[in-house]
Amino acid sequence: MSDPLRVGLTGFGLGGRAFHAPFIAANPRLRLTHVLQRHGDDAAELYPGVEIVRDFDALLAPAAGVELIVIATPNPTHAPFARRALQAGKHVVVDKPFALSVDEAQTVIDAALRADRIVAPYQNRRWDGDFLTLGALVSRGWLGTIQAFESRLDRWRPEIRPDRWKKLPSPGSGLLFDLGPHLIDQAVALFGMPSAVSASVSSERPASLVDDRFELALEYPNVTAKLGARLMARDAGARFRVSGSQGHYVKHGVDPQEAQLRSGKRPSGPEWGVDPPERWGELVATIDGLRMEGVLRTLPGNYGAFYDNVCEAIAGTAPLAVTPADALNTLRIIELAITNSRSDVGGRK
Repeated sequence: MSDPLRVGLTGFGLGGRAFHAPFIAANPRLRLTHVLQRHGDDAAELYPGVEIVRDFDALLAPAAGVELIVIATPNPTHAPFARRALQAGKHVVVDKPFALSVDEAQTVIDAALRADRIVAPYQNRRWDGDFLTLGALVSRGWLGTIQAFESRLDRWRPEIRPDRWKKLPSPGSGLLFDLGPHLIDQAVALFGMPSAVSASVSSERPASLVDDRFELALEYPNVTAKLGARLMARDAGARFRVSGSQGHYVKHGVDPQEAQLRSGKRPSGPEWGVDPPERWGELVATIDGLRMEGVLRTLPGNYGAFYDNVCEAIAGTAPLAVTPADALNTLRIIELAITNSRSDVGGRK
């Protein structure tokens, strides 16, 4: 077995701390060697042996020996940091959003091609247990031709924290850039690129300076995929509602991995990513002529599979599961949503 890839993680806020470091540390093909942390050194306390650096250039220095850089800093830094890392000959993982625009994303893709390096968009919700379950239902044809599709990530966050950069009016801020990439990426993974996009992007919390609600409609020949998220949803409702010519599937509750990660749990053990029975989805379907009605066990979620795939792609043994072209398509839809939105938020329409 070859030596583990040396990984440098930029940023140790929620993204770096909860969604990246645990999976890097748990993967035997990776070794977390450096963390870019502007203030404090708790990354080294949680991961002994990690070197804390204060400047991005320190990750690029030959002496550091970093081979893969994971970018989990604020959204406006994603593309600039990715380009610099690629130009330095590093492989790169970029948290969502991949970039702030289609044009900016293309500069990252071009840099990866010139450097002959992997750049992977971090769309971890491809490995949500509920989405894996839905994907299996669709691929097996158990629901028939999909005729109605609704996917939501509603939350109850009425308070506005002024110290959070995502809540301030700046490029890449707001809910559409925060949760939109997840919902859009999942829909495109299932159905491909839509023929048309309509949207409402708005703010409904008093004094909010950025969008905190969006409703998207992606048009396909047989179905309109309705995607939405809001931060003033006391009752979150269904995560998925999907109907087809042979049945329907309704799923409440979100994948448990985020809550597990936020609580400080590490990705291991038989309970990781496992939905409790009370949150299994309801399924009505006709399979091989047999009518079925009941609850369907949710497949276990597994965000760690993303990093397994990145290791395989770097080794040349498998293609990327989430490609830069996927990220480009997501940004195309976000740009259409902003252009076509019926609402005006922070001067953006």
